[in-house]
Amino acid sequence: MKTIVLGAGVIGMTTAYYLSREGNDVTVIDRQPGAGLETSFANGGLVTPSMSDPWAAPGLPLKLLRWIGREDAPFLLRAKAIPGLMRWGLEFLVNCSESIWRRNARAVLRISTYGQSELDILTTQTGITYDRVEAGTLRVFRDQQSMDAAHYAADMLDELGVEFTPLDSAGCVSREPALGPVAPKLTGGLFFPDDDSGDAFEFTRAVAELCSQQGVEFEYETDVHGLAANGDQIRGVHSSRGFHTADRFVIALGSHSASIAKPLGIRLPIYPVKGYSITFSKGGWNNAPNMPVVDDAKKLGVTPFGDRIRAAGTAEFNGFDLAPSRRRSEMLVDALRGLYPEFVLPDSFDVWTGLRPVTPDGSPILGKSPYRNLYLNCGQGHLGWTMACGSARIVSDIMSGRAPAIDLEDMTLDRFR
Repeated sequence: MKTIVLGAGVIGMTTAYYLSREGNDVTVIDRQPGAGLETSFANGGLVTPSMSDPWAAPGLPLKLLRWIGREDAPFLLRAKAIPGLMRWGLEFLVNCSESIWRRNARAVLRISTYGQSELDILTTQTGITYDRVEAGTLRVFRDQQSMDAAHYAADMLDELGVEFTPLDSAGCVSREPALGPVAPKLTGGLFFPDDDSGDAFEFTRAVAELCSQQGVEFEYETDVHGLAANGDQIRGVHSSRGFHTADRFVIALGSHSASIAKPLGIRLPIYPVKGYSITFSKGGWNNAPNMPVVDDAKKLGVTPFGDRIRAAGTAEFNGFDLAPSRRRSEMLVDALRGLYPEFVLPDSFDVWTGLRPVTPDGSPILGKSPYRNLYLNCGQGHLGWTMACGSARIVSDIMSGRAPAIDLEDMTLDRFR
């Protein structure tokens, strides 16, 4: 079967890998000159089933209202974005109730845990490397209220199989000595031993190479203009390089999936939420962190990648605007210095922004569409790297006529109808 995968990020590339491994004739189409150059390029790098509690949570709506227009807010809702957020935003608010939040967390954890398991298998089978760190993650807190709230969410996930250990300030420093200078300011932390991390971009490039070895073809620097339908089937893809035909098609275009599906009468409630990161060399930082640490107060994640460090975080609701805000970039730097006072920022470092494809309930949209030969793999939000291999394996199984290994309740398009 000839299959076209739209999108060469970590979601699209892993989809192509699993499909080509089945013997399918696969072509990947992407507007960038290579794999993993958009949201997969410089994300936080965390593989964290422990973060499966969705953003749509009790208490968040009031916080968002208080944070409107505040450049230093962890979640920034820009006023000009509100008109374009109305329907998605109302659905998001509905998902903030306690009972729905718990139900959504179960679905998100199910695909996140499966994604991490499939990532382990793929890494072991292929031997690919991507600066992986299997040290768990440590979330630190500066006040008791925040720690209690996080502990409450962790207890819920613990009931579903996520292990964690509460730590006092000294315990946090024992886990990560680089936190020593801020120990007096820390209330405590939560350590999640089963989390890990790695460079999603390096992983995506390595998988692209595996795909190439398996015969996958790539149409890079090719803009996708739309899909042509005939009845309940897709005929082909209109692109900047002509019309591409195939037997089957997969939409894995991240935040841009919705605009490609809309002309077909398919509504994908995915909103692009901007995130920031800065990446720099460890250089002479002798006491650099050795494990991922998340500062809950600043919604900042600091992840080591070999000889590099990446600080990533914040969520900005501002449509498809990718322009970095100087204030929010500085906020990352300030938060990093607040967590690691001994850190001396190098003269040069890279500032990056990317768009997380977020659904109102936090779960991805996987599997079949209303068209017989069109499949969906999108909406993974801030856990795209965590869910990638699991999502791709599920879609590949469905397209191959096999039942997925996990229950897909609350993960398919049907939940939005």
